[in-house]
Amino acid sequence: MAYPQWLDPYDAEPFILFSTSHLWAIGLIAALIILMFLFKSWLRSSSSNTRRTIRITMACVMFGCEIVLQLWYVYGDVWSMQTSLPLELCSLSLLLSALLLLTRSRLLHSALLFAGIAGALMAIVTPNLGYAYAHFRFIQFFTAHACIILALFYMTWVEQLRPSWRSVLGSMIFVNVAALVVYGVDVLLDANYMFLRHKPDTPSVLDMLGPYPLYILGEEVLAVVMFSLMYVLLFAIPQRLNNRVKRGKSSAL
Repeated sequence: MAYPQWLDPYDAEPFILFSTSHLWAIGLIAALIILMFLFKSWLRSSSSNTRRTIRITMACVMFGCEIVLQLWYVYGDVWSMQTSLPLELCSLSLLLSALLLLTRSRLLHSALLFAGIAGALMAIVTPNLGYAYAHFRFIQFFTAHACIILALFYMTWVEQLRPSWRSVLGSMIFVNVAALVVYGVDVLLDANYMFLRHKPDTPSVLDMLGPYPLYILGEEVLAVVMFSLMYVLLFAIPQRLNNRVKRGKSSAL
C-alpha cells in the first residue's frame, strides 16, 4: 500500500534532535506558554461561558490528538498491544488533563500538575520520535505535549486551582501508582510502556541516570527535585512576591 509521505509510517524523513524544525517547535511552545501567562488576568476576567468554551475546546483538541494517533496506527497497519496503547506517562497525562479541563477537579490538578508539565517538557526537549517535520506524527506529538502544559497552566493561572506542597506529593503518588499499574501491563504484554523495562532507543534524559534498573531510582530522585523546584520557582516565589506587592499597595493607601 502506498502512503502519502506525510502519513507514511515506514519511509519518512527521520527526526533529528535539535534540528531547525525541533527548535522551532520548542520556541513556538515556549511562546504559547508566555502568551498564556501574559494574558492570564484577561482570561481570568472573561465570562464563565467564555472560559468554559476555552476549556471544552482544549479538551476536544487533546482527546482528538489521541484519537487521530490511534487511527493513524490502524491506517498504517502499525497498531499493536505492545506499543500503541495510551499507557505512556504523557499519554495518561494528556487524557487526564483533558478530563481535568472538563471537571475542574482539584484532585486531578494536584496529581497531574508537576508530573504532566515535567514529563511533557522532557518529551519536548528529548522526543522519543522517529518522524521529522512535516510528518503527521511530528505535528501530533508536539501538539499533544504542548496541550498538556497549556492545559495545566490554564487551570492554575486562569481557573485558579492553587498548587501547594501537597501537589508535589500528589504528583509523586500519581507517577508511582501509574508506574506500578503500567509495569504490570508491560510484563503481561511483554511491552515497555513508560520505559519501565529498558531505556528508549532514542537519546533521552534516562541516559544520564545509569543502567537498568538503577535509572528508575534515578527517575524517582529526579522527579522529586524537579517537582519541588517547579513549585518553588513557578508558584511559591511568584505568589510571595505578589503578596508583598499587595501589602505594599495597601500600606501606601
